[in-house]
Amino acid sequence: MDTTSSARTVTAGEQGAPVVGAQAGPPADPLAPYLAADFPWYGLDEGWTGRRWLMQAGAGQTARGAQRGSVDYGTLGHGDEPARQYEPRDMRRFAVVVTMARRDVRRSADNTGTLEATSASSAAWLAGSGLLAATWPGQLDRALRQDWLDQQTALAWDLADDLDGPGWSTLTLPVNGLPQPFRYRESEYGWVLAGEAPGVLLGAYGRGVSAYGAGFSAVQDLTNYDGR
Repeated sequence: MDTTSSARTVTAGEQGAPVVGAQAGPPADPLAPYLAADFPWYGLDEGWTGRRWLMQAGAGQTARGAQRGSVDYGTLGHGDEPARQYEPRDMRRFAVVVTMARRDVRRSADNTGTLEATSASSAAWLAGSGLLAATWPGQLDRALRQDWLDQQTALAWDLADDLDGPGWSTLTLPVNGLPQPFRYRESEYGWVLAGEAPGVLLGAYGRGVSAYGAGFSAVQDLTNYDGR
């Protein structure tokens, strides 16, 4: 999934990458892409007292399509950062919140077609692929790891495309203090959920942190995630 001209696809094991198609390197100001967004960012609410950290923000992510341009989605981390390559993963405790702008159907970057509108399925796809990137089995060699990732990514896409199917259940969680329904699923790798919030679509994934006690709120001060 392409983003900007300097972007590359980040694969599992590289920086514990949570978002496929993220920027190749950190910008001079890590907050810059977040501040450039035309939508509110969401994170865990004040009930979360642990560490908060910036992850990545990108442009044009709509499920399997991409478009160069404005910031369209991004992630904020809570707890332990996902393991780097070959580091132990089982002891990591984290929750990541995916915020995605609501975008209508629009022309692709090369003007040869259209991109589908963003939806809760788009947020579920980003969350599902993020969980895979954060939890892939570290003992696999490179070839087997890629086969595993390809297989699991296809499964994550199929699941995201069928949020009303048997692979998902309903979980109601607070968003800005008000109850909001989410689609939720668990696996041996962790959990994923997807839903909506005022002005945006929300996804989240985690491991070692219970989703049942999570709450979300619009971020009032992004420097709480900057860590500088």
